[in-house]
Amino acid sequence: MDTDRLSDYAVFGVLLLAGFAFVAAAMTANRLLRPSAPSKEKGLTYECGVDPVGRDWAQVQIRYYVYAFLFVLFAVEAVFLFPWAAVFRAFGPAAAVEMGVFVGVLALGLAYAWRKGVLRWR
Repeated sequence: MDTDRLSDYAVFGVLLLAGFAFVAAAMTANRLLRPSAPSKEKGLTYECGVDPVGRDWAQVQIRYYVYAFLFVLFAVEAVFLFPWAAVFRAFGPAAAVEMGVFVGVLALGLAYAWRKGVLRWR
């Protein structure tokens, strides 16, 4: 192995050790400098700090999760699409067809969600 590669690994190792040392120092400082006043009330278990009102079941709106899922889906599409567009000419026509199929499948999913009324905010 040549010495340049070994020196690169040495730099990486030193930075890795410095990172671990920094985290350990921060955790130690936190433990030493934080205020500590344990009591019986602080040791009690609780869910969220709010007394339940009515029944113990809460209704959750699924549309928030659907919007988040659709956002993640199209963010992933952008992650794949932009680097592909940057080197489009090097890939050739076969890659263009493959990317068209990829975008088409995502478009079908969007059309399905649109038709089902998932994107309509009520």
